[in-house]
Amino acid sequence: MKKTILYSLLSSVILLSCAKKEQHFITDSAFRAKVETDFNAKKAAFSNNDLFSVFHTEMTPQEKEALTFLYAYMPIGDVTDYDGDLYLRSVRTTFMAKQEMPWGDSIPEEIFRHFVLPVRINNENLDESRMVFYDELKDRVKGLSLYDAVLEVNHWCHEKVIYTPSDARTSSPLASVKTAYGRCGEESTFTTAALRAVGIPARQVYTPRWAHTDDNHAWVEAWVNGKWYFLGACEPEPILNLGWFNGPAYRGMLMHTKVFGHYTGPEEVMQVTDAYTEVNVINNYAPTAKTIVRVVDKDDRPVAGALVEFKIYNYAEFNSVARKTTDAEGKTFLSAGKGDMLAWASKDGQFGFHKISFGKDEQITITLDKKPGDAVPTIDLDVVPPVDGAIPAEVTEEQKAENAKRLLEEDEIRNAYVATFYTEEKAEALAKELGIDAEKTENFLIGSRGNWKEIETFLRETPAEERNKALDLLRVVSAKDLRDTPASVLRDHLQHSIMDNQDLFADYVLNPRVANELITAYKGFFQQEIDASLAKEAKEDPMVLVDWVKKNITVNDALNPQSIPVMPIGVWKGRVADVQSRTIFFISLARSLGIPARIEPVARKIQFNKDGNWVDVDFDAAEQVVALQGKVVATYKPIKALENPKYYSHFTISKIRPDGTLQTLNFRGNANVDMGLGNTWAGILKQPLSLDEGNYVLVSGTRMANGSVLSRMTFFTIEAGKTIQTELVMRESEDEVQVIGSMDAEGKFKRADNGEEVSILTTTGRGYFIVGILGARQEPTNHAMRDIAHLANDFNKWGRSMVLLFKDEQGWKNFDTKEFGTLPETITYGIDSNQTITNMLMKGANLPNSNTLPVFVIADTFGRIVFVSQGYTIGLGEQMMKVIHKL
Repeated sequence: MKKTILYSLLSSVILLSCAKKEQHFITDSAFRAKVETDFNAKKAAFSNNDLFSVFHTEMTPQEKEALTFLYAYMPIGDVTDYDGDLYLRSVRTTFMAKQEMPWGDSIPEEIFRHFVLPVRINNENLDESRMVFYDELKDRVKGLSLYDAVLEVNHWCHEKVIYTPSDARTSSPLASVKTAYGRCGEESTFTTAALRAVGIPARQVYTPRWAHTDDNHAWVEAWVNGKWYFLGACEPEPILNLGWFNGPAYRGMLMHTKVFGHYTGPEEVMQVTDAYTEVNVINNYAPTAKTIVRVVDKDDRPVAGALVEFKIYNYAEFNSVARKTTDAEGKTFLSAGKGDMLAWASKDGQFGFHKISFGKDEQITITLDKKPGDAVPTIDLDVVPPVDGAIPAEVTEEQKAENAKRLLEEDEIRNAYVATFYTEEKAEALAKELGIDAEKTENFLIGSRGNWKEIETFLRETPAEERNKALDLLRVVSAKDLRDTPASVLRDHLQHSIMDNQDLFADYVLNPRVANELITAYKGFFQQEIDASLAKEAKEDPMVLVDWVKKNITVNDALNPQSIPVMPIGVWKGRVADVQSRTIFFISLARSLGIPARIEPVARKIQFNKDGNWVDVDFDAAEQVVALQGKVVATYKPIKALENPKYYSHFTISKIRPDGTLQTLNFRGNANVDMGLGNTWAGILKQPLSLDEGNYVLVSGTRMANGSVLSRMTFFTIEAGKTIQTELVMRESEDEVQVIGSMDAEGKFKRADNGEEVSILTTTGRGYFIVGILGARQEPTNHAMRDIAHLANDFNKWGRSMVLLFKDEQGWKNFDTKEFGTLPETITYGIDSNQTITNMLMKGANLPNSNTLPVFVIADTFGRIVFVSQGYTIGLGEQMMKVIHKL
C-alpha cells in the first residue's frame, strides 16, 4: 500500500515536471538560448533598465518567453517609445486567439512565432489594434475555415479602409480605420494586423519598385494549411491568389518581406539584421533567374565585403531594391524576375557598375576601378522589364456577382461612417464662432477626417489671442498629421514654442515635424529636463548643443535597421539612437530651445540657423566645415514629345558619396527651384544650380509604351566657385509609331448620359481617338484617371475624343468623376454591357485577360491600334501624349 502511494506520488512529480518542461513558447532549446542571449545584448545597449520593467510583472513562462522574443528583436524605438504593458497585453491576446480560434493548434510553432505573435508589421506607429481587432473579429470568423476566414477578414478591412495615396509615414492600423483610407503600405499593414489579431499567420509583401512602370506596391500574404496565398489588402476578391496586380506582379523583378527576428524558413534570404530577416518571395509570382555577381579590384582580385546594390530604374533614378555583401570569393547573388537591373558595387571609396539581364546573365563581374572625382564617360543603358503576362486565377461569374454585392454593402457601411466627418457648413460655422479664417478652418477640419474632434478641441481650447498661431501650426504639419495627431500634442507645441525670429518661427521652431516621424509632445518635456545653463549656452552658440548630442547619444544603427524614427523623448530616455533618429532628436531639441533647425531638403543636410544664416552640422566630423559650392547648368534639346522634362519623371541628379554609393537629390517643392517653372529642367537646370562641391551623376530616361527605358547616365564634378556645363538628353527610339493591333471602330456601346446606343466612330468622328475600359473604385483605374486629369489641358488641345466605358451599369454608378479633379472635356462615358468592345479590344490588341483593368488604346478611323496599356501603369497620360505627339 505504501509502495503504491509512493509510486503514485513519484508519477505525479514526474508528470508535473514534464508538464513544466513542456510549458515553453519556444520548444527548441538552442533557439531559446539564442533569443535569451540576444535579449540580454539588447538590454546591455541601454543605460536605462526601467525600459524593461514589464518583466517584473507576474506572467506565465510561455508569456515571458514570447515577450523576451519580442524585446530581443524589436527596434530600439519600440523599447523606448511604448509601454511594455502594450506588448504583454498583445502577447496574452495572441495566446487567447490561438486557444479560441479553430485553426490555432494547426499553426506550426515557427510560423506562429514569426507571423502571428509580432505586433510590428513594417515601419508603422504601434497601437492597441491587436486587442481591438481581436474583440471585433473573433465572432465573425470563429465558425469559418482558415481559407474563408482570410477572405472574411479582408471584407471587414474593406468596410473600414480604401485606397488613397498619401505621404511616406505609415499610419498605425487604428489611425487608418479612423481616417477610412490609406495608401497600399498602410492598407497592407492594417490587413496584416487584422489577420494576426485572430491568429492567422500573415505578412506584408512589397515590390520596392516596379520595373515596367514607376511606383511600387504592397499587399498581403496569408498562410493557409501549409501554403502562402496572396491578397490585395482591403480589396476583397472571391478567392485568394487574385488581385488587380496579378499582371504587374508577373512582370515584377523583386518581392520581399521582412520577417520579425531570426527566421530560418525555406525562402531565399536577402539580409539578416538584429531585428528582422529579409526574404525574397519573387518565386511566388513570376518566372525568375539567378545571377551571381563577382566583384574584383583593378588587378582582378576578388573583393570581400563589398556592398552590391541591385537597382531598378523607377521614377528616373536607379533605385536600390536589394543590398548584399560579397563573400570571401568576392561573390554574391540575387534571384529576380527576368528583366534588367543595374548592379552598383562599392567599397572603401571605390565603385563600379554593370547591367544585369536576369535570365541571360548567369554571372557578371564588376571591377572597382572608379572613385569619386574620376572622369567617367557617359553611359547609355537600354533597360528591359520582364515580359507581359499574368498569374492565372479562375473565378466563376456567380462568385464575381456575390463579391460585387458585398463590396457595395461594405461601401455603404464605410460611407455612413465617413458621413460623420466635418462638412463645409460646419467648418464655416466654427470659424465664425471662433473668429478665425473660414477657408483655413475648412481645409484643416475637412482634412482631419475621423480626427476632427481632436482638431476642433484644439482650436476651441486655444485662447482667442493665440488662434492665428494655432492656424499656423496646423498649416506647417502634414496632411496626415491632421488625421492622427491628438489635441494634447498640438497644444504642447503651441504653448512651448519660443519665438525669437518671426520669419523662421512657424516652419522651423513651431513646427513639430522634422522628417517622417510620428509627431509627439516633446517641447514642454525638454524645457523641463534640459539644464538651464546648457539651454542658455546653446541659444548663444548652437554648436554647444551639437557637442552635447555627440557626447551623450550613442549611435547604433544595428539596433534599428528599419530606420523607424525613435521619438525624441525616447532618444533622451534611452541615450541611444540610429543616425536618422539622432538627427530628428537634435532638431527637436533645438526647436524646443527656440533655435530654428531643419533637414535641408535637397541634400538632406542637418542645419541650424544662426543670425539669419543656415549652418551645416556634421556629427561625424572632428570639426564643422562650411561646405563650398559651385554651379551646374544643363542644356536640353527638346524632343517632339517632351518640351520640358520633369524631375522624378524624366531625370534625377544623384551625389556620389565619398564611400562610392549614391544619394538622389530631392527637388520636390524646394527653394532651389524656380517655382514658376516647377520641378522641371527649366526650373532646375536651365539656369545655373548651386550644389555642394563633389561628384554627381545625371540620370535620364524615356519610358516606352512596353515598359522598357532608354536611359543615360552623365557624370559631372562640381568645383567650388566654378560653373560647369553638361547636357540633359532624352533618348528617343528610332522607330516611328507602329500599328500594334486592330479593332472595329463601328463597335457600339450605350452612352451613360442618355442611354442611347451609339458607335465609337459616330462619337469620335474621323481621325485618332482613345478608348478605355475602366474598373470603378479600382486602384489602377484611379491612378490612370489622375494621370489623365493631370494632363487635361494637353488632351483638350489635342481635341480628339476619348470614350471611357464600364462593363456594366453598376460600374458607372460606382464611379465618381469628382474624385480625380478636372478631367479632359473630350470624354464620353458609356456602358459596354454586352462586353462587345471589351472582347474586341482583348482580341485586337492581343491582351491576355479581360479582368485586368483599366485598358486604354489609341486607334484611328480604320481601327488601327497604335498604343495599348492594360492594368497598373504610372504616367499613363504622359505615355499616351508621347504617342499622340508622334502621330
